Amino acid sequence: MLNVCRITSTEQLAELRDDWDRLSAGMPLRGFAWHSSWWNHFAENAELFVLVVRDESQAVVGIAPWYIEQRAGQGRVIAMLGSGEVCSDYQSILVEAKHADAVTDAIADWLDAATDSDNAWDLLHLDAITTNDETMTKLVEQLWTAGHTVHREAGPNCWRIELPATWEEYVEALSKSHRKQVRRFQRRQLETGRATFHIARSEQELTHGFEILVELHQRRRQSLGQPGCFASPEFKGFLRDTASQLLANNQLCLSWIEIEGTPAAVEFQLSGAQVTYAYQAGVNPDLLDEEPGRIINIATIRHAMEQGQRSFDFLRGDEPYKAHWRAQPQATVNYRIVPRKALSQVRHGLWLAKDNVKQWVKSGLELTGMR
Repeated sequence: MLNVCRITSTEQLAELRDDWDRLSAGMPLRGFAWHSSWWNHFAENAELFVLVVRDESQAVVGIAPWYIEQRAGQGRVIAMLGSGEVCSDYQSILVEAKHADAVTDAIADWLDAATDSDNAWDLLHLDAITTNDETMTKLVEQLWTAGHTVHREAGPNCWRIELPATWEEYVEALSKSHRKQVRRFQRRQLETGRATFHIARSEQELTHGFEILVELHQRRRQSLGQPGCFASPEFKGFLRDTASQLLANNQLCLSWIEIEGTPAAVEFQLSGAQVTYAYQAGVNPDLLDEEPGRIINIATIRHAMEQGQRSFDFLRGDEPYKAHWRAQPQATVNYRIVPRKALSQVRHGLWLAKDNVKQWVKSGLELTGMR
């Protein structure tokens, strides 16, 4: 018999660190450092809604990494820690495969019975859930079977390269023109030492590399008329705090390319169990003719292979360059789950009507050639 309890305080959250990391199975985007740092920087006006599942011996066998907040027009909304502007991909319930069915059943039953004022909810909002996530799929099915409304729509694609055994084998799999370019950049930039590849391996190097990341990302975004992610002090604080913890856990690869001594491109990547995740980047807008983005992709993909990684994941977004590197799309889905309560159903109906109008207006604009 499994028992589900809700964690509501930061102190209780901290006590889960070891079990959290054990159940995240080496995936940094699901790890305690990622989620707890997010909570520390983005928790204003929110409450923890972490559901912890224990077995008869009180061992933790499952964790739902959630929070809840009051949203205008939607009521009390449950969402994933790490959501919003952080864009945390591959989120899920943390559980070992052998306990997955029992844990999802227990969480679904708890949510179904959560009608008291402290735990009542009006919407469970799950973004960018991979379509092959059997645990989350079963949770949604269980709630639907219990009579809750489920709204499902396609989410953003993530893009992943399945890496072969050797670098040469990977390069051979690229298109003829891209293969030629990769070899030319290797030969003329990296092998001659004109472009040098650096990785932060100490806290001091991390500080230096993070400064490069912020500067190059912001300069490039602003050159395109965009504010840039680091215009948000919450995001900047979150990523810097998380970086130190990931570095200590050997889960960070913050690297940059210098061309003749000048920082040209930088990558903030997470090192998981056999997968490298490319999370954030920046390029020097004054050196675009040198194609620094291509150079650092060569260096980081090759480095991942040298570290024994089997996959290289560009995460969400359908930018054309990802397919150019032979990455394949990983489909995701967004869920809105609404309890049987009348007011929650009314709010959902109003949201659907508003969303349909937006889709109609968007389609009309596209038909007339306007943007």
